[in-house]
Amino acid sequence: MTSHQGRIASTLPVDFLYKFMLDVFITAGVPADDAKTCADVLIAADLRGIESHGIGRLKMYIDRIKTGQQIPVTQVEVIRETPTTALVDGHHGMGMVIASQSMQMAINKAKKFGMGSVAVRNSTHFGIDGYYARMAAEQGCIGMAFTNARPAIAPTFSVQPMLGTNPIAFCAPTDEDCPFLFDAATSITQRGKFEVYERESIEAPEGWAVNQQGKPVTNSSDVLKGLSDDTVALLPLGGAGELLAGYKGYGLATMVEILSASLQMGQFMHGLQGFEADGSKRPFMLGHFFMAIDIEAFVPLEEFKRTTGNILRELRAARLEPGQDRIYTAGEKEFENEKRLRVEGIPIVPSLQKDILALIQMLGLNQYHFDF
Repeated sequence: MTSHQGRIASTLPVDFLYKFMLDVFITAGVPADDAKTCADVLIAADLRGIESHGIGRLKMYIDRIKTGQQIPVTQVEVIRETPTTALVDGHHGMGMVIASQSMQMAINKAKKFGMGSVAVRNSTHFGIDGYYARMAAEQGCIGMAFTNARPAIAPTFSVQPMLGTNPIAFCAPTDEDCPFLFDAATSITQRGKFEVYERESIEAPEGWAVNQQGKPVTNSSDVLKGLSDDTVALLPLGGAGELLAGYKGYGLATMVEILSASLQMGQFMHGLQGFEADGSKRPFMLGHFFMAIDIEAFVPLEEFKRTTGNILRELRAARLEPGQDRIYTAGEKEFENEKRLRVEGIPIVPSLQKDILALIQMLGLNQYHFDF
């Protein structure tokens, strides 16, 4: 048992947890190769310390398969294609599978023609955005990945959730072991952070979410309920109003919405709610956009890596703020977290333990016995 965020958590070995997630997906009807892709994305999130998108989301995917909001057997259809672009329809399959195939398509095009872009419609939640940008970096490209999501962010001067948390991911290889990997929502924090806080009974900071009077909401359960019934909104990067440039986060979230819907003839904002007007559930119809740039089309890969590494090293060598002992560049903390958790195991808080036990019972996975 370990202390985690002030709560007592069990830890599970990485390989064991990965095998469990793999078996859950397969038992739920996901083909074995696709189940491996799904489990890869989830375990990557847990290893990087992104608890909102790892094992904590596993039951959500299985619940959505059971309600028919996503299809376990994924059929990716290319609707339109040029040498450097493609429009893909995911037909409500597993988002991780749709996204992995689409990013690989973009990478293949980039390797042949210098750049590749793939737009996706009718997809589902695909886990951490950075996973797909990193796919490109691992193959000698710059990778970018975007997705829209259910309404959560209020436009500047509004209190209504309209835009999704709409993340932006950018990854570039360097001459260090850790690539530069920026992966962030365009809100101050994502919906999943409130899910983590709710599981651990933690209050959220003021300034992350507001009610219809523009007042802060800090109870994580109230935030999640309010996002669902349109009475609570997350604030964009920069926060409320214009003083701290909240309009920049609002603008970035809108940019992601355009890239994830307009190129696809896809759904957007309230069209992504996952239910009909009568309250019945339907697929979420998310859109994604992936881009890969072949570095060798511009400069030798090793020269690019060296220059990028020098940029990052100079940033980390900047004068320190008093009381601080280190400067990080994007992706470093997560890279170090992964090395640590591969040894220590993944922390599983009590409420998440209940979800795991519920999945075992729901799917009849009686070969698994957890000592929680």
